[in-house]
Amino acid sequence: MNNKVFNDKILTLNKISHTYSQNNNNIEVLKDINLEVSKGEIIALTGPSGTGKSTLLNIAGLLENPSNGEVNFCGTNCNLIDEEQKTILRGKNIGFIFQSHRLFPEFSSIENVMLPQLLMGVNKKESLSNAKEILSTLGLEKRFSFRPANLSGGEAQRVAIARALANNPNLILADEPTGNLDPVTARKVFELLHKLVKSIGISCIIATHNLDLANSMDRLITLENGFIKNSKLII
Repeated sequence: MNNKVFNDKILTLNKISHTYSQNNNNIEVLKDINLEVSKGEIIALTGPSGTGKSTLLNIAGLLENPSNGEVNFCGTNCNLIDEEQKTILRGKNIGFIFQSHRLFPEFSSIENVMLPQLLMGVNKKESLSNAKEILSTLGLEKRFSFRPANLSGGEAQRVAIARALANNPNLILADEPTGNLDPVTARKVFELLHKLVKSIGISCIIATHNLDLANSMDRLITLENGFIKNSKLII
């Protein structure tokens, strides 16, 4: 019997479709997508390359507007707000993790984690304290002053996770976050992320080709040819 119960919808995608124009041709990458994400739920997003996983994450993260359909985030109909309002909503409520860590190379680990907080108006003292706490939780207390070039791949990705968590978001969107790591490091980084977000109660959508990791999450969604082919709870 499945004992995982999730309430309080964080994100609702209603009849989302998205089309790109390429060489005078229209390419429909998402077709009539319906998805609800609950508070504290971790969802694996799987499917072949080119099937729309990254586009779906970009729309969920308010980085792209869908061609059709409605995005509702934390009770806000995002179709009805302007780009400046979306930027504020995104900065306060959504954290992003990418396959390549995308840390600022000229900044130290702690500065990379402080930056999103400073951009949202958190004062320097508080952002520094928060950054130290998150990095220490991820086992990086001896890497505060290290720049990305002096970190291992796994360490850099842990800093990227810390940065995504810095503003205490409601939702984490991760696009192949362990794709550049060896299997052992990938498993360790994923387990740290999983443990941390579960302890805080953050929702996550994680796009991955790693079915072993996908089956460790709460729900597995498969995209194929722009449609949700399959959605199942992991017992």
